[in-house]
Formats: sequence, C-alpha cells, structure tokens
Amino acid sequence: MSVPRHDIGAATSGLCRKGWTAAELLNHEERLTMPLVREKKGGDFREASWEEALNRVVQAFTRTTQSHGHDAVGVFGGGGLTNEKAYSLGKFARVALRTGSIDYNGRFCMSSAASALNASFGIDRGLPFPLGDLENTEIILLVGSNLAETMPPVMRLFNNQRLKGGSLVVVDPRSTPTAKAASVHLQPRSGTDLAIANGLLHLLITENFLDESYISSRTNNFESALEAALPYFPERVERITGVSASKLREVASLLGNAKSAIVLTGRGAEQHANGTATVHSYINLALALGKPGKPNSGFGTLTGQGNGQGGREHGQKVDQLPGYRSLKNPIDREIIAKIWQVNAADLPYPRAHAFEMLSTLGQENAVRSLLVMGSNPIISAPDANRIDASFANLDFLVVVDPFLSETAQLADVVLPSAQWAEETGTMTNVEGRVLLRRQTKLPPHNVKTDLEIIYLLADGLGYGAKFSADPKAVFNELRVATSGAKADYFGITYEKIERQGGVFWPCPSLEDSGQLRLFETKFSTADGRAQFVPTPFEPPKEATDDEFPIVLTTGRVLAHYQSGTQTRRVASLAEESIEPYVEMHPLLAQKLCLGENEYALLRTRRGSAAFRVKLTSDARVDTVFVPFHWGGISRANSLSNPDLDPSSAMPAFKFSAVAISPLIALANIGGMQCER
Repeated sequence: MSVPRHDIGAATSGLCRKGWTAAELLNHEERLTMPLVREKKGGDFREASWEEALNRVVQAFTRTTQSHGHDAVGVFGGGGLTNEKAYSLGKFARVALRTGSIDYNGRFCMSSAASALNASFGIDRGLPFPLGDLENTEIILLVGSNLAETMPPVMRLFNNQRLKGGSLVVVDPRSTPTAKAASVHLQPRSGTDLAIANGLLHLLITENFLDESYISSRTNNFESALEAALPYFPERVERITGVSASKLREVASLLGNAKSAIVLTGRGAEQHANGTATVHSYINLALALGKPGKPNSGFGTLTGQGNGQGGREHGQKVDQLPGYRSLKNPIDREIIAKIWQVNAADLPYPRAHAFEMLSTLGQENAVRSLLVMGSNPIISAPDANRIDASFANLDFLVVVDPFLSETAQLADVVLPSAQWAEETGTMTNVEGRVLLRRQTKLPPHNVKTDLEIIYLLADGLGYGAKFSADPKAVFNELRVATSGAKADYFGITYEKIERQGGVFWPCPSLEDSGQLRLFETKFSTADGRAQFVPTPFEPPKEATDDEFPIVLTTGRVLAHYQSGTQTRRVASLAEESIEPYVEMHPLLAQKLCLGENEYALLRTRRGSAAFRVKLTSDARVDTVFVPFHWGGISRANSLSNPDLDPSSAMPAFKFSAVAISPLIALANIGGMQCER
C-alpha cells in the first residue's frame, strides 16, 4: 500500500515548540568543538586532538579487556540515535569489543511495553496501525500519558477525534492538560492502573460486551484472564484505586458499545515494578473487545524518545540483534555472524540490563570501562545517588555528546558529536514508519558524527574494515541483517522513503510498500493467535508509612525533554520552565505548612531533593509530582525507586514513598502560623 508523500504521520499535524527551537542548539555557545581529556581522575579537562583522544579510549578499553575480560567494557546507548547509529553501536559492542555488556536508556522508557507486546502479539511495534486511525475511532482509552505536553502534534489527532463525535477516556493520577480535554477522567491512586483494567474487563464479561467470536477464533488463554478478572467487581476496584464504581461502569459501557476503539498505554502505566503486567491487562481489554487488527481499532503504546521505536529494534538492547533477532537464538546468531563476518561462537551472550549494569560499575565481574553515547544516565537513571557512586568506581569513562552533560562532566574523555541537522540517517516513528532525515549543514570544524566516531574506535581496535561511517552503507547492511526478521527493513531504501514519505515495516521486498496495519488476519505469534495473560493486581512493592506517607510520581513538562541536556540550553524553553517544582494539592501543602513558591525538601528511602512548591487543586491530596529534567539539588531521580519489573527490568519511576518538609523555619499559611 503506497503512502502519499504529504502524509508523514505525526509531523503532518505540526511541530511542538521543542522542535521549532531545536535549530538554536546548532550554533550554541556551549557546543563542544574539540575532544576533552583529563590527565588524572578529578583533574581539569583540556582540549586534545582526535588522535590523542581516540588513542586514550582504545588503550583504556584494551587494558580493561586484558585485565578483566571483554565483558568488563560496557556500552550505553540512547533512544535518540538514528537506526544506523543504533545498529553500528550494537555491532561495535559485539564485534570490536566482543562484550555482552550493552544496553540503552530505552530500558527506562519502552521496555515494559515491548515485553508485553512480544508476549501477547509476538511483535513489538508501538502502534500496529497508522496514526490516522486515532482521529477516526469512536473511543480512545489513554492510560498514563500526557500527550498535550509530551507529544503535542499527536494531541491534535485526539482533538479531531472528539470533534468528530468520539470519546476520550484518560486514566491518570494527575489532572493534566490531556486529562482536562477528556470526555471522562479516571484519577486513580498511583500504581493502581492494573486494577482499573481488571475492573473494566470484569464489567465487559458480566455486561456481555465480549466479542466471543473474535476471542474463540483469534486468541488463546482467555479463560485464565477471565478467572483472574472476575474478582475485580467495581466496588472492590473503587476501594483499591479511588475511582468510583459508577465511573468504571460508564467507561465499560462506552467501550462495550463502540464499534471501533483504541486502547493506549504510556509511561505512567508502564514505569512500575509491575509495568509489563499492567500493559498486559490493557491488551486483555482490547482483545476481549475484539479490536486488534480491525480498522480504526486496536491496542498500542506511545513511544517517547526521538527514535524510541527504531532505537530498540537493531541491537542496542542487551539481548537483541538487528531486526529483533535474539542473541540467545542459535539461528539468529548464525545469520548475523555471517553478515558481520565473524564466528557465531564469538558473539557474546547478554549480560546485565541497564540499571543492573549502571549500579554495579567498577565492581568485581562488572563493567570497569564504559562508553556512553546519546544518553545522560546521571540524570535519567533511578536511585541516582547510587548511580553517582557507581560511576565514581569506573576505571575509565568516555562520553560522546554535543554538550558537556552531567554524565560527560565525569568522563575521562569527551568526544564532541554532530547534531541532527549535521548528519543523515533514518528514524522510525511510533507507528513503525521509517523516515529519512537528510543532512542540511556540515558539523562545526573538528566535530565528527557518531558513525565516524564508532568507525574510528573500531579501527583503533583493529576492526575498521568491518565498519563504515557512511549512513547509507550502514543502512544497506542493516537491511540485509533484518531480512526475514520480525522488524524486516530489507525492502526499505533511502529512495523509497523519500518517494513514499516514509515506509512502514515490515517491508520484506523491494516491491513491497510496507505494512501500515498489523494483525488483520493473524498475529506474529507461533500459531498466529494473540495471547491473553492473567494479571492479578498487587500493590506497589514500596509502601507508604508514617515516615514516608506521601506518593511521589515523576514525568515530563511541555518545555523540556528527557534529561534536559539540550532543552535547558534553549533560552525560550528555559525561560518558560526556569526551575523544577513539586506539584501538590493546597490541602496537602497546608498540612505540611507550605505555601506557593516556597521551597520543600523531599526525602525518600534513597535520597533527598529540593523543589519550589506549585499548588494545584487538580492534584490528588495523597500524591505529588516532580519533573525529571534537572540535576543538582533538584534531581528527581535522587528520589526515584529502583524496584525492577521482573520481565522488562523497568524501574518503578512512577511510585516512590516520600516525606516532605519545608526548607525554612516558619511560614504563615492562610493566616495560620505553622511551627516547623
């Protein structure tokens, strides 16, 4: 099916302000334009030639390998890297370094969704349907996502959907701009999204809203899911979640009576220690309604990072090879080894996941030297004080970045890299559409692209002949490496992308135009049927108590993105959101003797951080929110919870038990003097 050139998915609806202002960073005064090196740990940086800087990296990696083995050198990538860079970085780790110690920041973003999608549908494509379906469906159930601030262009599709008479149901503990635009807002206690899904499935069953023909012909294991959901009658769910039984019945009726429906989850539902199970619970809803594979219907998850979809497809994940091939699958290993011209036996097996790797740096049988590209884990990783201590234990750290990020400030060598407009490469968006981003200007003198840096490091290690710095050559190799895999890019070329305005994967042949909608006739599982997964609710592992009585959740704001390394350097964005804050209900603030714009100290079982108070009556009285884009004394991840999902190794960013106190001695709140 051909895609019209003017239809380029989310961007058809425009750009958000972060996109409009991105060009300001290209000539920013803080841009790195020379490699930086230190003479000793804790010493000052000095500028160095590329030859010296690269030699230092190669020598350090070689020393580490000789002393501690290949797996002692680690690689940490990012979901903003192009497909070509993600592919090359994974290949570099496994061929040039021969290390199994590689993962990336997408582990903290999409891993729970990916785990559930693979188990239930047999494939991980965030939206298995085109974005345009969103504005043409009767009802959208959106769980744990604030698109109005995090993906404003896509929010326009939701607005169009409601203008056409559709309904939007939002599940979120916060009354966000997205929730305020909804037809129905369910505002549960943080960490109870799964119980809501079970309650809705209970009602679909008891109110005879099931698509029994679909369930019997296209799914497995429904009886187990039914048995798990039946105890979640509306009044019980109300006690667990705080959402009224009447609202649950209203939403179940909307879903059950709609001819088309789309269920979507985001990070708010997924960044928990039960994130995978939570996604499964909402997949169960979509399957019970018989929606996946039908027009303007289905289940999907929303990707947050710039190349969040493509970045997880081609080898940055610890257990994956290109195209979603598996490092544990002997056939996949043989296929990729042949393309890379190495012995399959030499391909390393997976080591630790992201948090496990980052929290044990420098320890026995762990990573001793680390390459970071496209990520800033000092800000973005959970339990950040532990991560600080872990990074201090490294023998050697090299960071590739256009700016001196908080992680780069700790490095032994910093290598300056090109930005988005200064290199060519492909990105795969949330709907699985591969787009081409052409170079529009040259990088500053002495700045290299990430592909050039990977090639030069590989060459220094003796593997240069197996790598290329040319993005088109890398993409063509990626095409071959993914041929026949689940994420099959073989039929995608730069020329086809430009001709069609993007190409959906899978696209197995040059004659194929790409598959917009998956699951129309079968799923990607072994038997072609989707899998129901029973999902009994369990409360968050970390409980509130007398010492830590309040729930803390974290997230993004409109003006900033990820760790803020770039957006905090854009003047207009920084002015709009000049400092971090803690959002809380006025009644909670009064109880804590805190007023608007005063400073509060937040303390969890892991650390503390300070924030200016922002009051809103839209907040739950038992829950506070802080954005995670800043470092220093307001680093949200100094507080966050590292409990890991057993399937995805996703940390529980969205639920921490917290204590809150003022930072000053006295305040006058509403005429009442508070003693502190």
